[in-house]
Amino acid sequence: MSMTTFALVLGAVVCLWSAVLLVFARPLVARWREPVFRFPILGIESDDWGAGPLEQAPVLHRLVDVLAGVHDCSGRHAVMTLGVILEVPDGARIAAGGYRDYYAIELDDPRFEAVREAMRAGIAAGVFVPQLHGQCHYWPSTVLAAAHQDEQVRDWLAGAEPAATEALPSALQSRWVDAASLPSRDLPQRDIQAAVAVEASAYRRVFGTAPQVAVATTFVWNDTVEAAWAVAGVDAIVTPGRRATCRTDTGAPGCVDATMLTGMQSAAGPLYLVRDVYFEPALGHAPQRLVEGLRQRSRQGRPCLVETHRFNFLQAGESAVTALDAGLRGALAALPSLRFVAPVDIARVLRSHDPAWLEHRLHPRLVAWAARLEEIPRFRRVATLTGLALPLALIGGRA
Repeated sequence: MSMTTFALVLGAVVCLWSAVLLVFARPLVARWREPVFRFPILGIESDDWGAGPLEQAPVLHRLVDVLAGVHDCSGRHAVMTLGVILEVPDGARIAAGGYRDYYAIELDDPRFEAVREAMRAGIAAGVFVPQLHGQCHYWPSTVLAAAHQDEQVRDWLAGAEPAATEALPSALQSRWVDAASLPSRDLPQRDIQAAVAVEASAYRRVFGTAPQVAVATTFVWNDTVEAAWAVAGVDAIVTPGRRATCRTDTGAPGCVDATMLTGMQSAAGPLYLVRDVYFEPALGHAPQRLVEGLRQRSRQGRPCLVETHRFNFLQAGESAVTALDAGLRGALAALPSLRFVAPVDIARVLRSHDPAWLEHRLHPRLVAWAARLEEIPRFRRVATLTGLALPLALIGGRA
């Protein structure tokens, strides 16, 4: 091949690659701007604790023992966030009133003293970090309306013992929409604002501080909720990387109106954090799932926030606790430089641009950026077809 021909071919290839990069410029730039962490970070995020079944108390104490028995390279205990629910229905009063009015048992009720004590023990030990999950895991008037049509919901609502919200139909577990009928309808803004103010006050009564991190039940929420959280003092919102704002006619979360990466900022002010590794031992997830999730997030320079729920530890019991312990120890064995960090601390690092935690050198940032590109829809296929995958692999050290 002559030098002229080679130059023409090279020019054509460069033009083709430039066109591909231009087409995908927005997601490529977003992932370049996304902060890169200097070492592996793991946080276990567990939702639905608080008001609910009383058998939570001994389970929480058991989790304290397990988490306190695992330390990272800096000597810190493993940490688990508790997505806190602050009330459940007062079934006896609701049934006595003919299901016309809603009554609640709140987390500061004496009946939940053992649950609160277990939470306090974990907080004092440095292994539990509470987060706001919601005043309740539903919208009360929605559940009341559904109870008039659904006998199972009515029986759940009138239970004599504090209820497990996991037993509700999935659509009814979304707090920030009216899912009494599907597709769901938006709630009035003033009702959302008032509800957030109430739950922030209830959170403060129980924990003594304003909520700093919030995670919406079932990951269905909207701008109004975010703005109300910001007013209440929330500084970070845990997300799955996208925001669903409704329940569709099939009951599934839908009406996605935004996607986000860790470190992006809500229009209302709080930072977004992404939680997208799922570890549910009661559903058959093995400890290796947690380890592999951590490996991938570490390659991408991202914190690994692992989602797990209360039902694992209530339904599967000791086997779920054992699986969590094995996952944590496996993570440390796989990546000894691992740090255990809670979302509230990740948000502080991001706000301060802390160079002790965040990478600013070009080459490590390029490697992390290249590892993030495979998640962009259609980009990997186009890059392979055009040959762009080769230089990207070289950047990422995979060639």
